[in-house]
Amino acid sequence: MRQESPVHFDEQRERWDLFRYDDVNRVLTDHDSFTSDRSQMGAESANDTEDGGSILQTMISVDPPEHNRLRGFVNERFQPGTLREYQPRIEELTEALLDQIDGTTFDFVDEFAVPLPVIVIAELLGIPAERRDQFKDWSDALVARPEDGSTAAVKQVRQRRQQAQQEMGRYFATLLEERQNGTGDDLITLAATTEELTRKEQIGFCMLLLLAGNITTTNLLTNALWCFEEQEITDAIRTGEIDRKQAIEEVLRYRSPIQSLDRIAVEDVELNGQHIQAGDVITGWLGAANRDPERFDAPEAFRPERSPNRHIAFGTGVHYCLGAPLARIEADIAFEMLLDRFETLEADLTDLQPIHSLYGLESLTCHYEVKS
Repeated sequence: MRQESPVHFDEQRERWDLFRYDDVNRVLTDHDSFTSDRSQMGAESANDTEDGGSILQTMISVDPPEHNRLRGFVNERFQPGTLREYQPRIEELTEALLDQIDGTTFDFVDEFAVPLPVIVIAELLGIPAERRDQFKDWSDALVARPEDGSTAAVKQVRQRRQQAQQEMGRYFATLLEERQNGTGDDLITLAATTEELTRKEQIGFCMLLLLAGNITTTNLLTNALWCFEEQEITDAIRTGEIDRKQAIEEVLRYRSPIQSLDRIAVEDVELNGQHIQAGDVITGWLGAANRDPERFDAPEAFRPERSPNRHIAFGTGVHYCLGAPLARIEADIAFEMLLDRFETLEADLTDLQPIHSLYGLESLTCHYEVKS
């Protein structure tokens, strides 16, 4: 598609698909011509977008200046320098999870890649990590996609999503009410005490952070081990022969946890020879853009030493992922401690089952030996 139809209109889905890096990058950075406001899609499309569906009116679904207001009050908390202060706590949480792994095999997804990001974002929000199974269920429901195109499957996914939104909304509304006069430094208290947001916006903020703060990082961790084992470089990363941070960046490019983002044309636009009309929905395929041979040498090869590596796995422009620094820190700590703990770590890459939402795996069985 990149070669033959890089800007393609899918009549069945009634939207444009973009596959080249430059086209995707342009649409994501030009918010004057391509908006994130899902309300402009129409009711049905707004509830069934490629990137997981509408949650509430949050920072990801509005453009400047509203976007700056919704994101600005918390932006400093997610800067790398601020997050480094939290690094010792992430190390403690990682160690505690590793201590719970017993026997000779474990499911990397269920026992490590899922709980670590959930616990981290729960602590930052100021909610009990013991409810992480409920948080995971809500997150899965909000990003779920139908397993097939049948009316029944689509209806079931939408019903689950609506129920999850309602339950999450009530949960966070109660906590925000309790903390509206609080003095804590957790993110819920920060949201509850700011005058920048309405209560509805506060709820949307909390829901978005819980969702974005766990499920994408779960897939980053899973995809990283998948890539490392597939390329047989796990030991080289353990010894430092291959730079761990660079390898994680290549995972983000090679197996991007989020494969697509949607925008809506604000005005008639010419894009790579195609006429896009105002109101048209556009899906930019990050996974395709990150393997564009016009941008990356040998894009289908996994090169852990790749530098520079200007992937757009976290998006780009004003909507660049707020939690990108946190995801990178979590992944770096996770693999440093994981590979230090285990003398050998081998993942079973046979019969892998993809998740039906973002890009990741349902499970990943690992065989290991602990260092003596």
